[in-house]
Amino acid sequence: GSNQHPTQTLLDLYTIKRTFGRIDGLTIGLLGDLKYGRTVHSLAEALAFYDVELYLISPELLRMPKHIVDDLREKGLTVHETTDLEGTIPELDVLYVTRIQRERFPDEEEYLKVKGSYQVNLSTLKNAKESLKVMHPLPRVDEIHPEVDKSGHALYFRQVFSGVPVRMALLGLTLGVLEGV
Repeated sequence: GSNQHPTQTLLDLYTIKRTFGRIDGLTIGLLGDLKYGRTVHSLAEALAFYDVELYLISPELLRMPKHIVDDLREKGLTVHETTDLEGTIPELDVLYVTRIQRERFPDEEEYLKVKGSYQVNLSTLKNAKESLKVMHPLPRVDEIHPEVDKSGHALYFRQVFSGVPVRMALLGLTLGVLEGV
């Protein structure tokens, strides 16, 4: 639906677990369109089942819906809401970037106010942990500069590839081909 993306969340969790060997104990930042972005809605709700610290980084107009933030906090998650990407970067193990989706906006004027609010580039990442991984559900527009692609921070291409085995497993389980996976 227009509010959730559960298969993306499963491959995102799989990618994080394979990369770090764990999910618990990580500090994860969700950046960009948190109001309309269905991938971040699903991922945030799934992360409530783990011991993580969550930073929600967005323009004021694109904050995560209040009911989701309230639910996360009710489940015991430490949640920080901010507009400050550069000040938050040093804290993060994972930065999950989403594009600002023009097609989700009911009003073009609202979109134009937030278009291009953030761009992750090597300069943005200069104060990041060396181990920071940048994720993105793709496609991207201009929110991650291509110079990041060859850095040790880029995880989004491996993330996309993770969609193949995760969705194959889901189809196999659904069709009864795989049991007990």
